[in-house]
Amino acid sequence: MTEDDIRDLFAGLGPVSIRRMFGGKGIYYDGLIIAVELRGELMLKGDELSAPDLETARARQWTYVGSRHGKTVSMPYWSVPDGAFDDPDEFTAWARRAYEAALRAQK
Repeated sequence: MTEDDIRDLFAGLGPVSIRRMFGGKGIYYDGLIIAVELRGELMLKGDELSAPDLETARARQWTYVGSRHGKTVSMPYWSVPDGAFDDPDEFTAWARRAYEAALRAQK
């Protein structure tokens, strides 16, 4: 996914900045990270308040198996719900929720 593609996706929310990180990209809005792009997959920030809605929309939480103890580690990022890539209004609604999760995490 190119930086222009990312900016187009988030246009309904507002201008985003993109920074390289972890071999991928961090996507920031108003100075807060709201999404990451890793290995070609875009994932939106979520938290305990938005997780139920993300689960209902069949989004997948980013997890990995930690090398230290072999336990599954859950990250606060979720796949973009099905259909949101094809509907700018729906994507903007999910991007706004990601921003709200970032605001809550800041506190």
